[in-house]
Amino acid sequence: MDQVISQDTLKKRKHRTIFLLAAIAISLTGAAWAVNRMISPGVSLGEIRVGEVRVGAIDNTINAAGVVVPVHEEQLSSPNQSRITKVIAKAGQKVHTGELLMVLDDHTIRLAIDNLREQISQQDIKGQVLAMEMDANLKKIASEMELLELDLQSNKVKLARFQKLGAIGITSAVDLQAAELAVKRNEVQIRQHKETLTDTRRTTQSNIEAGRLQKSIFQKQMELQQRLLEQTQVKAPFDGLLTWMLADEGASVNTGQLIAKVSELSNFKVEATVSDFYARYLNPGQKVRVEYSGQIMAGEVQTILPEIQNGTVKLIVILDQSNHPSLRHKLRVDVNIITEQKARSLVVENGPAISGKGRQDVYVLEGGKAVKRSVEIGLGDSKLVEVLQGVKAGDRLVISDISHLKHLSSFRVFQ
Repeated sequence: MDQVISQDTLKKRKHRTIFLLAAIAISLTGAAWAVNRMISPGVSLGEIRVGEVRVGAIDNTINAAGVVVPVHEEQLSSPNQSRITKVIAKAGQKVHTGELLMVLDDHTIRLAIDNLREQISQQDIKGQVLAMEMDANLKKIASEMELLELDLQSNKVKLARFQKLGAIGITSAVDLQAAELAVKRNEVQIRQHKETLTDTRRTTQSNIEAGRLQKSIFQKQMELQQRLLEQTQVKAPFDGLLTWMLADEGASVNTGQLIAKVSELSNFKVEATVSDFYARYLNPGQKVRVEYSGQIMAGEVQTILPEIQNGTVKLIVILDQSNHPSLRHKLRVDVNIITEQKARSLVVENGPAISGKGRQDVYVLEGGKAVKRSVEIGLGDSKLVEVLQGVKAGDRLVISDISHLKHLSSFRVFQ
């Protein structure tokens, strides 16, 4: 005999049926979603970078690699061929003006100084001897001239007497002629002695002057050797950092060989290198942004070196704040040289999906899809690019690398 099914049992069966149908519906929906994912390619929004187009300022820049160097760096060299006798300072330490860094052997220089001192003394003695000899010669010539003057006066008296006697016919013409010749001889001798006196004075003065000149040359050589002697005491030229030093005691050094470098601690510039492809776009005075660890330091191009080495151009950048606390000697920085600026343009964040200037395809987010669109890219730097055509403010562009999807006109973007 059949039993009547209770209401509770009917309710349980009904709920079980509803749950089963719901599970089947969810399964079918999930399967449809999975099939749709496989049929229609797409990416998750979290897997891509998106940049929003906005109105802003934009710079066109050339990227260069930079190294921070001191504005003032002095290289100390050996004054002569010598050897290092004592090392006092160490590379990397701070030094002060006049602080002793090392000592070089000064034996050779001291010998040269002693030799020059002797030569200077010899020139002094030589000058004194020449002056004494000149005085003696001048006195001798003066004495001889006095005697000749006396002879001349005596001969003139004789000549006058013979002339009187000759007038009355008492003396002969021969005696008169002899008296005249004696007077002329004395006059010639006196004239010759005067010339000898002048020549002796002039010659001796020339010899003395030559000796003084030679002494002056020796004194200048002495001053040079004294400076070289001072340079054997190698000292810091200014307050700074001893960045490099030849620290091997006993090592031989040649004349002019670099033995130490001292650099300023708080005044820096940047040496930048850039491909020679951009050489025609570079000019002194261009504004520059120097970046390091998220910090931006303003500057400008000071000098562009004319020589191209290994396909690169080197330029010197001076900084508006050359004593910025982040700057360190030999620190590597990024240098952005500004070649053009615009105050108001459509800009978007730069990324791998944007490949330089010109017409190119990018993907713009529209709802849940990324749609390919042709745009015109203008100015740009490492952070922003200018969009000339193809988008408007507020559009969102995919800027990450999606080269594996570039063959598609669109793809889905999942939340």
